[in-house]
Amino acid sequence: MNALNIAGILVAAILLVWGVLFLGQIWGEWLEWTTFFKLTVSAAVTVAVIGIVALIIRELGRQKRLKDDGYLD
Repeated sequence: MNALNIAGILVAAILLVWGVLFLGQIWGEWLEWTTFFKLTVSAAVTVAVIGIVALIIRELGRQKRLKDDGYLD
C-alpha cells in the first residue's frame, strides 16, 4: 500500500466517525456543543495534515523514481 491509499483509509475512517457523531449531535445532543465544535475542528485539522503528509511522501517517492530512471540529475 502506498501513502495515498493509507491516507485515504484514515481520512475515510475519520469522516465516518465524525458523520456518526454529527448525526448523534443533531438528533440527540450526545455532547456539549463546545466539545462537539472542538472535535470537529480537530477532525478537520487531522484530515488536512494527513492529506498534506501523504502528498509530500508521494512527491518524494516520485522524485526518487525519476532520479533512479535517469530523468533527473
